[in-house]
Amino acid sequence: MGDSGCVSAASVPQPRAAGQGEAATARSGRRSLAAALLLGALGAAVVLLASGRTWTEGRVTGVGGTVALSASGGDVTGAPAALAVVGLAALVAVLATRGAGRRVVAVLLALSGAGAAAAALVGAGDGAALDERAALTTGDTAARAAGLTQTAWPYVTAGAALLILAAGLLALRFGPAWPAMSGRYERDGGPRARGARRPEDPERPEDLWKALDRGEDPTDGPGPAAPRP
Repeated sequence: MGDSGCVSAASVPQPRAAGQGEAATARSGRRSLAAALLLGALGAAVVLLASGRTWTEGRVTGVGGTVALSASGGDVTGAPAALAVVGLAALVAVLATRGAGRRVVAVLLALSGAGAAAAALVGAGDGAALDERAALTTGDTAARAAGLTQTAWPYVTAGAALLILAAGLLALRFGPAWPAMSGRYERDGGPRARGARRPEDPERPEDLWKALDRGEDPTDGPGPAAPRP
């Protein structure tokens, strides 16, 4: 009798420990999802912004004297901006897919970040865009830009693209545990009641986006329940 009593007492905390483990896993999933959304969106936004800035500067001497030249990231290469748009689309698609489809999209997200970073670094030393401007400015197809200098924007673009890559790696590692976006219809096949509002759920990606927009930390769990009177 004494031994069976000890076994029963020792087995009582096990369900609670299992519940605590599930809660910790859920919190970890929310944090990784929030980090991936933040990194991917921020990285894509900075890549698009930096691609429109001046990347290279130089000068050309013609009949009218010396003329200053400059070329933006879009003039040098359009790859980083295009891949940033692909990354944004993949970031949304990660939330809308499950299983093998989510892994494929996560790979696409990571590759878009890596490709954008590589394209920015290669374009940092490319003077072809300035040579074209020199030819147009002087009317001489053989004219070449001189005194080429690079600004910091190509490297800012590459750094931001690495954030997209990090979002893709997070999706590959933790994506299987993330929830998917809820459908338009309920499981019974009927549309939701018009005007009906549901409470926000931090497990839903769309509610996570809303929390990030409001500046809230969606990884914080709900506070302790108030004691009943």
